[in-house]
Amino acid sequence: MTRETRDRVWDAVPLRAAEQDGERPAGEGHPLDLSHLDAATEAQVVARLLSRDFDAWSEAASRVGHCAKPIRLHGSSQTVDTATGEVLSSFSSSDSPLGVLHVRCGNRRAADCPSCSRVYAADTFHLIRAGVVGGKGVPAQVSESPMVFATLTAPSFGPVHGTRNGRRCRPYRAKDDADRCVHGRSTVCHATHTDGDPLLGQPLCGDCYDYPSHLVWQWWAPELWRRFTITLRRALARMLGIGPHRLAKIATIEFAKVAEYQLRGLVHFHALVRVDGNTSDEGSRAPAPAGITAALLSSAIETAAASVWFDAPPLFGGDLARRLRFGSQVDARPVRDAHRTDDPEQQLEAEQVAGYLAKYATKSAADSTDTASPHLHRLRATLAETVARQQLEVAATDQALAEHPYALLGKWAHMLGFRGHFSSKSRRYSVTLGRLRRARVRFQRRLAAAKVDGRTLEARDLEDLLEDEDTETTLVVGHWTYAGSGWDTDGDAELAKAAAARAREYAQERAAQRTEEVQLREAD
Repeated sequence: MTRETRDRVWDAVPLRAAEQDGERPAGEGHPLDLSHLDAATEAQVVARLLSRDFDAWSEAASRVGHCAKPIRLHGSSQTVDTATGEVLSSFSSSDSPLGVLHVRCGNRRAADCPSCSRVYAADTFHLIRAGVVGGKGVPAQVSESPMVFATLTAPSFGPVHGTRNGRRCRPYRAKDDADRCVHGRSTVCHATHTDGDPLLGQPLCGDCYDYPSHLVWQWWAPELWRRFTITLRRALARMLGIGPHRLAKIATIEFAKVAEYQLRGLVHFHALVRVDGNTSDEGSRAPAPAGITAALLSSAIETAAASVWFDAPPLFGGDLARRLRFGSQVDARPVRDAHRTDDPEQQLEAEQVAGYLAKYATKSAADSTDTASPHLHRLRATLAETVARQQLEVAATDQALAEHPYALLGKWAHMLGFRGHFSSKSRRYSVTLGRLRRARVRFQRRLAAAKVDGRTLEARDLEDLLEDEDTETTLVVGHWTYAGSGWDTDGDAELAKAAAARAREYAQERAAQRTEEVQLREAD
């Protein structure tokens, strides 16, 4: 194993600045964390480290950013000049270090692939940030528009244990309620729960908890959000004393939204909502009308969230129809005018909101909930029982399964019945994830070409990275076939995950160091 390979893989990051004493080599003393491996996986890791093709594996893993489950492809591609038809370059999977092309899996979930989810979070952060302060094709004047950070919650389907901001869990029973439910379980809890308590998110009585309604609400939550966006425009127009059609001519409501799982297995929606003036076909934005303020927008959000509803169809024959609503806990805080919940002394800044939303976007059900909890076991059992009953019911009739309103409920069992987009935005909120990804690909191509030519990329060489593809002068034509997913062994996957974690730690250390340097300069 070469020293360069050891530094690149074992430390998984570029060499850090040397220690202050100047004697210890940079990168020493920071090995990957592989202490959690079982004996079989540890043997696979050792075998990889001692294998003859370890350098090749190291290079392949580095090219995909230590993705946990990369896609393997066979084939070739050619880069062609669109003006002349000349083949500028060619590439074949046989030229890759391991004889097969590895590409990132692109999974947004941190539990599945820490490396790709980190890229997704970064893209989401820049997407949301551009809609807050401008940049990446978004005019800077959007920073002057009224903005609100809103949280829409799910309703209650039965009392559950919670932290209650450091207060006792449920010290009082509701008026006219007994101290115990019909199943003989207590309806109060005097404990003060802290983070990590296994009781958090668990119902006080699992038999009283309405699991079918929980599933129905989760399934139709995207429809509730869609109706909320429509109702919000109408509510804002009503507060201004004009009709919705008149509002559309003078103002537009833009948003970026993410969903986050709570411990009880239900999603909440977090959104950054902005009001712009009329947007022209060319994309220019006028200032928001003077009568629309962040406070007015907050009131409109609270009104819309309280009034929106949807009548969900029954799960199966004989089941009841349910009128679905958002929960009563709606938080709508004007950005820059409100204070952070984690630090009341600090204002809620727009870039902090972008960071919050980017973090939520990479979470999955497994990240936010205890998969071993009795509550989620029962929720999954209810879901499986519902799917089986629907299939029997459909088989006994002439109805096609695809026509059933809950036909795909089983497909989304791993997401506890939530089938919506975890991260979405209105069309003109800001730049798209697709454009950011294409810009990254263009940058990598230009960086590779600059290395071949022995030159340094200048800032002017990167000004057009976000331009539309019709300005491209080259075309990449490829012929690829799918060869499989993932690394050869679990040991390879654990090496990649540990390397990605080390790279994340390194980036956080560098960011903290830069912040400290800025603070020192400001102090001087």
